[in-house]
Amino acid sequence: MPLPFEASLARLRADPDPYVDSVVGALDSSFLTMPKGRGFVEYPVFERGYEALKKATRGFREVTADRVIVAATGAPMALVVLRSILGFSPPEWAEVTSAKADLGVDQGFARTLDRKIRLDPAAPVLGAGERTDARIRLLVEAACDLLRTGPAPATDTTIHRLQKADTGSRMAGLRTMADLGAPYAVLLYERFLGRPFASHRDSVSELIGEVLETAVEKALSAAGVSFRRTARTDHLEGFDQVPDFIVPSEFDPRVVIEAKIAEDDGTARDKVTRVQHLASLSGARERAGADAFQVVAVIGGRSFSVRREDLKKLLLATGGKVFTLRQLDSLVPCTDLAAFAAVG
Repeated sequence: MPLPFEASLARLRADPDPYVDSVVGALDSSFLTMPKGRGFVEYPVFERGYEALKKATRGFREVTADRVIVAATGAPMALVVLRSILGFSPPEWAEVTSAKADLGVDQGFARTLDRKIRLDPAAPVLGAGERTDARIRLLVEAACDLLRTGPAPATDTTIHRLQKADTGSRMAGLRTMADLGAPYAVLLYERFLGRPFASHRDSVSELIGEVLETAVEKALSAAGVSFRRTARTDHLEGFDQVPDFIVPSEFDPRVVIEAKIAEDDGTARDKVTRVQHLASLSGARERAGADAFQVVAVIGGRSFSVRREDLKKLLLATGGKVFTLRQLDSLVPCTDLAAFAAVG
């Protein structure tokens, strides 16, 4: 297979398809495995929270704020279980609580509480202060009220978020699920609606990208290349779009690197557009009399392979300097990074 980062721009323009095939053949998918990250809850830990909540509420026969607070006092994970019964994210739970209470419960508090429990399930969250305890009680009261009220009737065009197997018939549904379990078809249907690991995948989306960025950082460091690894919140002069890496620094950029993983078609398209924009910035610098910088892309994820036309655009925007995880040993020697290598 011809390697695009070894080809001339003229050859890429004349016949890009073999080079597209080369990139596609070296791409790996990342959707089958995910980083756990800090705060991943193993099932036994979640189950202990469930059992504490079940016991305190007498098998979900008395789902009151007082009984839930008792469960959460000894097993804070019971609060995460309660949120899971609702099927809400932490910000959504805060939103419905604030709509019912005079004392606002902001989304930041709900996120922090949820993360604190996941990071250290054994650490108490109640008793830390009157204001914190009051907000937790408001969250619990709002949850219990929703479960007592149940979902509004579905219409031809809308469905209530609580119209689920366990909450669709209010407290009776909770008791039935706790006593009998769920039919497999019901489990599969709600899994179809929610996707397995959806919330966890969303919570570690940045970590998934960091796998690739960390690999690039190791390759640069191993070669002794000076670089600036940027953060999402960075604002750098001359860059309305901040690349993932700048070599040697933002004060004299000579090589910029975008490290992107894409597992869906739309994301792949957007990330190709980002690289094209960086190439345009480089061209604008050159036309203004400044030094242009080389644009390099390091990509992962099978979605790049299904958008062949976008992959061609990526190859042309970078002059063929497109690498995958398998090819990082060629990153420094086959780009302008070689001029900054101090090792090897």
